[in-house]
Amino acid sequence: MGENMFEDATVVVTGGGSGLGRATALAFAQQSAARVIITGRRKENLDETAVLHPRIVPIVADVTTADGADAVFDAVSGTSGKLDVLVHNAGIARLTPLDPPDMDGARELLDTNVIGPYRLTSRLLPLLRSPGAAVVIVSSVVGHLPATPGLSLLGASKAALDSLTRSWAMELAPRGIRVNAVAPGPMRAGMGSDLYTPEQLDRIVAGFVAKVPLGRIGDPDEIAGWITHLASAAGSWVTGKVIGIDGGRDLNG
Repeated sequence: MGENMFEDATVVVTGGGSGLGRATALAFAQQSAARVIITGRRKENLDETAVLHPRIVPIVADVTTADGADAVFDAVSGTSGKLDVLVHNAGIARLTPLDPPDMDGARELLDTNVIGPYRLTSRLLPLLRSPGAAVVIVSSVVGHLPATPGLSLLGASKAALDSLTRSWAMELAPRGIRVNAVAPGPMRAGMGSDLYTPEQLDRIVAGFVAKVPLGRIGDPDEIAGWITHLASAAGSWVTGKVIGIDGGRDLNG
């Protein structure tokens, strides 16, 4: 990608309208001359990210659908014709307790968190630079630790992403395409605001922090730095890894 990181690179970041997606898009755009295409379902959120840097291009697209994946494909084709970095950040959380079950919410969660990355990666595969492209998936600490009651399917979806990371790394290695994941702990930005009241969130955060050796939750910029590192030349011999970025939460089991 040149002497500077991401010189003339094309990057796609899904879920780029807020939180970690926004921080990741900015991190790529600010490093050299990367062209960053962000996707999401809400135009207003994407526009709020795009105005922060002139090299960020917003594309309204639901990547769980064929039309959404085609829209991203067309955007990359019209920009450079080749894709250097694909970041799967889009995801949702839904309360899916066993009793009572919420089958509609369960299907929406799994469709967004698992089928979406599968569909988009498959659609963009002809454009991924071979060799040299990098795919980075945003998983979560709940992919390998028990989830809060009611969030078991969220944890299962993240565990699926961990598995896809390792399997795709093997499948795409002959093409010279690397696949890695980051598994963050909770971040305040956007954390469960559509699921819990502020008071409930405070209790959940306090419970998490009590088990974190570093004694705090994370910041999106900290995670974004790891995403750009894994996608850069500095990570060129790393593939199939799920990197926990959680303040040491794993140390407490």
